[in-house]
Amino acid sequence: MSTAIVYYSKHHGNTKKLLDAIAAEDAAVTLIDVTEQPDADLSPYDRIGLASGIYFSSFAKQIISFAEAHLPESRDVFYIYTHGAPVGGFLRGIRAAVKKKNCREIGKYHCHGFDTFGPFGKIGGIAKGHPDGKDLAKAVAFYRSL
Repeated sequence: MSTAIVYYSKHHGNTKKLLDAIAAEDAAVTLIDVTEQPDADLSPYDRIGLASGIYFSSFAKQIISFAEAHLPESRDVFYIYTHGAPVGGFLRGIRAAVKKKNCREIGKYHCHGFDTFGPFGKIGGIAKGHPDGKDLAKAVAFYRSL
């Protein structure tokens, strides 16, 4: 099964760390940075991951816009994300985009990621040291379970 993971991971690169661990375990995974390939063709892929840090309690707008414009119809989709704050509702925007494409959600993995955005920067950040080795191993195990 061919898999692409489209991602947006800026600031501390937390989400990219998870994806690099997955790609190291499965060389057939194609990682697509949405900032470098904003019009990537996903039609050859059976399974598509959407990955992002959380910004203002949501997936990055770049990933949501990409999914709205380029996600093929009726694919298996999974989510990977990192977040500093322990609040929920992070998937609302991306799920709406995926639903419009009649895709099937097959799973999600998330963990804490070092966050210095806004007021967190004034206190030295939150979720320091994350993702850590355990988070990376769990991300790989999640991917393998799909």
